[in-house]
Amino acid sequence: MPSAEGQATSSFIHMDSPEHDRLRRMAMRHFGPPHTPGLVTGLEGFLTATVGSLVDDLAGKERIDVVDDFAFPLPVTVVCHLLGVPREDEPWFHLWVNDIMNSVDYDPETDPREKLDKGVQARKDLRQRLGELVEQRHGRPGDDLLSRLANDDGPDGRMADAEIVATAKLLLIAGHETVVNLIANGMLTLLRHPRVLRRLRDEPDLVVPLVEELLRYEPPVHVIPWRAAYSDITVADTVIPQGSQIMLMLASGSRDPKRFHDPDRFDPDRRDNQHLGFGSGIHLCFGGPLARRETQIALTELVRRLDRPRLVADPPPYRPSPVLRGPIHLDIEQGDG
Repeated sequence: MPSAEGQATSSFIHMDSPEHDRLRRMAMRHFGPPHTPGLVTGLEGFLTATVGSLVDDLAGKERIDVVDDFAFPLPVTVVCHLLGVPREDEPWFHLWVNDIMNSVDYDPETDPREKLDKGVQARKDLRQRLGELVEQRHGRPGDDLLSRLANDDGPDGRMADAEIVATAKLLLIAGHETVVNLIANGMLTLLRHPRVLRRLRDEPDLVVPLVEELLRYEPPVHVIPWRAAYSDITVADTVIPQGSQIMLMLASGSRDPKRFHDPDRFDPDRRDNQHLGFGSGIHLCFGGPLARRETQIALTELVRRLDRPRLVADPPPYRPSPVLRGPIHLDIEQGDG
């Protein structure tokens, strides 16, 4: 597949120390503790209003696609707000993300070339628009993330514009697909466990441990395929030679019976739930706190306001990806239908 990025700067998710550490530190100064501890809580009102508006649009509909009608538009709207993307640009961002996501699992044997070309073009258009927005922010400090990154001279200096664009793209793309899958997987799991669904409706505070259990039991990212062995490693009497490609099976690790009791059971009351849903180590997902809160609010409102939701098909159709796991569509019926 042709690269859509050309000579574009990579995001720090594809880097190792020390460059990874420098860029991540610079991003985290404005994305969470200890320098910006109130970022996610400061978005609470916007998250609640956005989720509420999307659920309002579902009212009275006998049949709903949780992915297309709810889970897909939510994270783009949230990240655009966080970055400071003008409201008039949001439809373009939704379109670009849609084209990029459609091309992620491109299969040259079955998919039309147009699908791939649209994804390539969307990446270029997204990068260009983000670059324009960053350039406009210079000398104009504001509360949005692009403004903060473009005007911050912290201990590590200032991010180059290309690095800001790469970081913004990472937030938008990586943060989008994972949240879509987490919400869709969460709703599917709740509909398969009606007693837990009813309990969440009656006990809204249950959503915090419930989302942690979802990240363990049905995570949006199953495999990380781009690690490499820096030296010879022995695992279970097998030597992995230096330089070998390593595929980390995160979803399998989160169901390890040596670590989790009855690992194949969905249990929102599970204690000591140290899952691998956001990865681990220096590459632990830096958008995790925002993804958690988006999903918590989304599932709470869906369960509270949907009228007797029922699955149309189980299992639903899934995206053809070994890395990302989630339904392409999640059709449900509600009411007396």
